[in-house]
Amino acid sequence: MSNDSRTQSMVFGLPWPELNDGIFYNDVVPHSDSGLTLVEFYSRKYKHSAPLQGWLQRIQNGQISVDGRVVKDPNEILSGDSVLVYHRLPWKEPDVPHLLEVLYEDDDLIALNKPSGLQVLPGGLFQQRTVLTQLCWSIKKQNPPLKGQESHPVPVHRLGRDTSGILLCAKTKVAKTCLAAYFADGTSLVGANSNRKAELGGTRKISKIYRALVTGILDEDKVVIDQPIGIVRYPGVAKGLYVASPSGKPALSKVEVLERDGKQNCTLIQVEIESGRPHQIRIHLSFIGHPLLGDPLYIAGGQPRCFDSEIVDESYAQDGGYHRPTNPVPGDCGYYLHAHRLVLSHPTTNEMIYITAPLPSALRTSDEANSSPESMYVSSAR
Repeated sequence: MSNDSRTQSMVFGLPWPELNDGIFYNDVVPHSDSGLTLVEFYSRKYKHSAPLQGWLQRIQNGQISVDGRVVKDPNEILSGDSVLVYHRLPWKEPDVPHLLEVLYEDDDLIALNKPSGLQVLPGGLFQQRTVLTQLCWSIKKQNPPLKGQESHPVPVHRLGRDTSGILLCAKTKVAKTCLAAYFADGTSLVGANSNRKAELGGTRKISKIYRALVTGILDEDKVVIDQPIGIVRYPGVAKGLYVASPSGKPALSKVEVLERDGKQNCTLIQVEIESGRPHQIRIHLSFIGHPLLGDPLYIAGGQPRCFDSEIVDESYAQDGGYHRPTNPVPGDCGYYLHAHRLVLSHPTTNEMIYITAPLPSALRTSDEANSSPESMYVSSAR
């Protein structure tokens, strides 16, 4: 990645190895657990990870160390403050894309066109096959970073695994701090505004516009959704699942209808989010009775479906459980949530930066579909 490639598109990414490097989990034994055996400690604390027999096998395989010493005896007695390390062996992660398109880059930041299916940060089954890993690998092929730069670019916000489009990353500590503040300020403005339906655009340093395809036909051309978003307990999600909740935190989304398709019973929309709550677009659209097309988790009302806890995969639930259907719209690939446009005040120059990610065919209007394919469009102006 060059230091300044504002007007020239570039694609980078290395193929994924067959297996990842595994992962190490650290624990410090609390004094309340002093006297437990090694297998008792793990089978009680991490029973969701494996049953007793599974932990016995892991210990006997030499995957756990106590204070730097590999222990294969499951009946080893533990002492308070002992340091335990469990090594999860390398595994083959699910197949995901590895190529990333650079939409904009300068000395401070880089904007990527993230493909659907690729996770941004490590979590669940995806520890290596992430955007962050590709960014780390890309910088290793370059010269040492300039003074003030991060060791590698880091994402300053998240996109869901199956959401495609613009992902903004910082290349310097100054840019990282500034961009993170932009996102936080936008969310806090919504929380502080007693009339959330008021226009906030004049005070914002960053704005994000998405394209989405939803089930059913929206009657109104424009809808403002100010439903709070909170957390509820949910199988397979240790920290809880985000849902529409009257006791949740303020959130604001502005929806505009672009095209209605009565034959397929779906509506193409544009969504501008004034806040950045997890899964906000999916929750808000389902809250008004129009979930993302094919969303298997969120249903009308912004609540989750009820699943048998035995079939809820942890990584599936952590990501919110949205996996685009294979081919629900004839002749298309099913890209139904896409971060399409981003406008921001540059973190160091204060010039306005406009970034657009090319639209998947399913998210183009009829006029756009009949014209030549959308090319990358990036401009900067004071």
